[in-house]
Order: sequence, then C-alpha cells, then structure tokens
Amino acid sequence: MRKADLIAEITKKTGVEKVDVLVSLEAFFTEVKEALVKGENVYIRGFGSFVTKKRAKKIGRNIKKNVAIEIPEHYIPAFKPAKVFVEDVKNSSAIKEKAE
Repeated sequence: MRKADLIAEITKKTGVEKVDVLVSLEAFFTEVKEALVKGENVYIRGFGSFVTKKRAKKIGRNIKKNVAIEIPEHYIPAFKPAKVFVEDVKNSSAIKEKAE
C-alpha cells in the first residue's frame, strides 16, 4: 500500500476530503520527523513507537580501494511495533491466505 492508497482508504472510511486527509497525514509525518531530529521518541499506544537508535563506531571497508574506513557513531530512526500490533499481524488470516 502506498501513501495515495492510504489516503484513499482513510477518505473512504471517514468521509473526510482527500485534501484534508493528505494535509493531516503530511503533518503527522512532519511532526514525527521533527521529534526524532530533536531526540524525542514518539509513542502511540496500541500501534508502536518511533525511536532513535544509536549505532556504535565501527570499522568498515571500501572494497574497491581495499581501504579500512572508520564509520563514526550515529543515530538512525526506527519503528518498534506495540505488542498488540504484533499479535494482530501474527494472527491475521489474510496474511496466512496470501502465503499459501
């Protein structure tokens, strides 16, 4: 499902105009990004958490030049789904039908 599909589904289920759904969704994405950039985590009960994870400093290799390079420690965004969310996906009959 792409963002356009998501907007269409929300519009269909709520009756809200597509433009308003698009603005709301973009505002949500922007707020999550800004919070993570500030170092704040975003917790949505029953859905999951948007967090920043620290990656330690390590040595990598440039294979073409056969040179070792140091990759400094850095932070990456990550999503951790809530237990309820994980259980819903685990027990989904639709996913099981697609797999067969």
